[in-house]
Amino acid sequence: MSQSSNFVDYVKICCRSGHGGAGSKHLHRDKLTSKGGPDGGDGGRGGHVIVKGNAQLWTLLHLKFRKHVIAGDGDPGSSSLQTGKTGRDEILEVPMGTIARDSETGEVIFEITTDGETKIITPGGRGGLGNWHFKTSTQQTPRYAQPGEDGQEAWNVLELKLLADVGLVGFPNAGKSTLLSVVSAAKPEIADYAFTTLVPNLGIVAYRNNRSFVMADIPGIIEGASQGKGLGFRFLRHIERNSVLLFMVPADTSRTINEEYQILLHELQEYNPELIHKPRVLAITKADLLDKELQDEMKKDIPEGIPSIFISSVAQKGISELKDLLWTEINR
Repeated sequence: MSQSSNFVDYVKICCRSGHGGAGSKHLHRDKLTSKGGPDGGDGGRGGHVIVKGNAQLWTLLHLKFRKHVIAGDGDPGSSSLQTGKTGRDEILEVPMGTIARDSETGEVIFEITTDGETKIITPGGRGGLGNWHFKTSTQQTPRYAQPGEDGQEAWNVLELKLLADVGLVGFPNAGKSTLLSVVSAAKPEIADYAFTTLVPNLGIVAYRNNRSFVMADIPGIIEGASQGKGLGFRFLRHIERNSVLLFMVPADTSRTINEEYQILLHELQEYNPELIHKPRVLAITKADLLDKELQDEMKKDIPEGIPSIFISSVAQKGISELKDLLWTEINR
């Protein structure tokens, strides 16, 4: 099964919270009391729809086929001031880095960033007040109570921004998937045509002394991605979360290394200027195609102020040095 079908980073769900229970209009009666005062209890609140962070989850796949989430209704109040039972809450577990937004307005409601964090996405209706709340000196036996508040129904979008340590940035065919398959156990689809990677692939990269970091292969940027061309926005948003960006420029590019790097940088800046402040590393890939003279010639064209390295995933050249470089940047 390819990763494209089980990596789900966007789901749209109809959330319906429970109605609040009605307050009771009961008047106290027992064998000694024929005309007691009001003792109707409050209704229970309706169930919430709650979103909860879970560190064991990486995707939203488990929610892909849940189109409707319906919480339970609150029970009505009863005599002897008994409050009705609270409606059943519905809890949606999501990976960290999940954002909830209103599907109509696109407005962000909240973001889940830590394990176990809970947020109410659709609050349940409040229970109605029982008749004892309405007793006054002039109105000793009120025969009315509040109805429960209705629950709410809304379409919401849950979307995931990847939480990775290193994000791979490059045009289609820069060798991002190949690198990921070499440094980690991830098995991305690899082929020699643009846009093979249609969904982000995550890989855990083993480093020295049992340490590791997460690398995300983000689908190739093309010029104009910031305007939504190609696979545009949907994937650029994954880059916002990475702590280090690894720019990858193939040695067989038709442009110079600096030109290609500047175009990638420009696309990121257009999309979100804050991305420019993230630590960056430049890898010139497919370096097995270069002899030493050519490599020395290309070095002159590398932009200043960015750590760079020549690598070949196929020939396993420069890979451990690249890991050292990335580890240093992640922990800076």
